[in-house]
Amino acid sequence: MPAVSLSPRKSLRKPPGGPVRSLSARQGGVACLGLGVLLCSPPVLARPQQLPAPATAETSAQPAGSQQKGSPSEPQAPGTVTGFVVAPNGGPLSGARVKLVREGQSSGPEVLTGDDGQFSFNGVPPGPFQVAVSGAGFDSQTVSGTLRSGETAVVPRITLAIAANVTEVSVTLSREEVAEVEVKEQEKQRVFGAIPNFYVSYVPNAAPLTPRQKFQLAWRTTVDPVSFVLVGIVAGFQQGLDNFHGYGQGAQGYGKRYGAAFADSLTSTFLGNAVFPSILKQDPRYFYKGSGSKHSRILYAIANAIICKGDNGHWQANYSGILGSLASGGISNLYYPSSDRGARLVFENTAIGLGAYAAANLFQEFVVRKLTPKLPPHASSSRPSKSSTP
Repeated sequence: MPAVSLSPRKSLRKPPGGPVRSLSARQGGVACLGLGVLLCSPPVLARPQQLPAPATAETSAQPAGSQQKGSPSEPQAPGTVTGFVVAPNGGPLSGARVKLVREGQSSGPEVLTGDDGQFSFNGVPPGPFQVAVSGAGFDSQTVSGTLRSGETAVVPRITLAIAANVTEVSVTLSREEVAEVEVKEQEKQRVFGAIPNFYVSYVPNAAPLTPRQKFQLAWRTTVDPVSFVLVGIVAGFQQGLDNFHGYGQGAQGYGKRYGAAFADSLTSTFLGNAVFPSILKQDPRYFYKGSGSKHSRILYAIANAIICKGDNGHWQANYSGILGSLASGGISNLYYPSSDRGARLVFENTAIGLGAYAAANLFQEFVVRKLTPKLPPHASSSRPSKSSTP
């Protein structure tokens, strides 16, 4: 069927100045026939057009200008974190310290709250954060939040509670007070529970003695009842061996020997353990070692006859003990029999005294401690401090 084209012969517009003419019946029929032909034509005659896909719920819900998947992200803009800190009564708390810490960091900026209790941090990168608030006399408090790009995060009002009253009492003893306690413990040290053992320290780093404490320990040793008994035993041996023959025998000779022995003990104790140690700032005590090989302990005990620990904790020559022995020997010339006087006897007695000290120290190091029941509760029997080793 041939295609029929319709072309109006006359315009439907009203000609200027004239009425609109109506179509004739012939013309109307031809027009209807052409319209029917067009409607009945096969669809191949019309060129199909590509229509846009209908919008889905997902695409319609996407705001205008939003980024599609795979598109580069927009830069994150910094923001502001702000808030208020108040006291328990609700009033603003000024001068409180506020610290901002972001996730993954251990430190951050700090500010103080103003008179109205407000704080603010500007230029904060977006992400999780913590605000820690502290103030004098108040318990600290921490608040967490998340800052989005370019926004101002207002932290909920922070109320600091008043801190509980905690009173710490620190009692620190002075060096003299510590030494006083240690001396009292030393005065309980007795061999077999009876014989005084006051001049041995089982505390390796014991506090140095003051001059008063040195004289106190010397006096306590001299007037101890057992000391009088020991002096009597020494005088008895001298009487039996007929030492100091000029004193004679019998009760009178024993009395002279007892007086001389007591005077020797008195002068050597006070001069060698109190007077010279106070002047030269040296410690008259023997510091028990108790550790190491037997050979090292033997050498340590013997060496302590001619060395001692200074009040400064350092080892030094035992000038106090040596001068004390010499001075005590010199004074003994005042009461020894004329046949036993002289400088030679003084030096001989000093040398004998040093040997006796070494023997006594060996006895202290290996025997006496086992025979002394009352030791300081903090006495160390194993490892002394570094300053205790010469």
